[in-house]
Amino acid sequence: MLLFTNVNLERFPMAREINMYENTFPNKRFKHTAQFLKKHVSTNSNILDLGVENPFTEIMKQQGFSVENTQGEDLDLDTTIVKNSTADVVTAFEIFEHLLSPFTVLKSIKADKLVASVPLKLWFSSAYRSKTDMRDRHFHEFEDWQFDWILEKSGWKIIDRKKWTNPTKKIGIRPILRWFTPRYYIVYAERV
Repeated sequence: MLLFTNVNLERFPMAREINMYENTFPNKRFKHTAQFLKKHVSTNSNILDLGVENPFTEIMKQQGFSVENTQGEDLDLDTTIVKNSTADVVTAFEIFEHLLSPFTVLKSIKADKLVASVPLKLWFSSAYRSKTDMRDRHFHEFEDWQFDWILEKSGWKIIDRKKWTNPTKKIGIRPILRWFTPRYYIVYAERV
């Protein structure tokens, strides 16, 4: 059983600085992501996790994974850390929607395995945009076929995929739609 409430958010100054999770903790997303990762990646693999160290980094480490994170570089402008990595696996959990050009990063990855998740475009909701943090905005919210296409064009073959919903406890039409409309999409892909 995965216990995500044991993650100490104070340990992640960069995540705190950018107000990550805006006072909510994504237990369901973390649970699905951790299960999918364990299904496809051995714990003796070295992982480069795109994005700053965050609470899910700690969860991966608690699950036995060896993880190195990027340091907050603007990956649209500088993919050096990705190109120079010797990791066996690259993970990107809710990262590509923040980039103007995810294609460039996907092409730069040297590892043979990729586990990546993105928020799906919801027909009844605008793309996410933080009012307080310029880096916490979604330039893309993909439809599944769009994410599949960018992966295929950048040299990846999707081996497995999964979607799940993200219900809220609010009242209204859109919160009801969130109970059965998939919000997250995760893939395991291998380099062609």
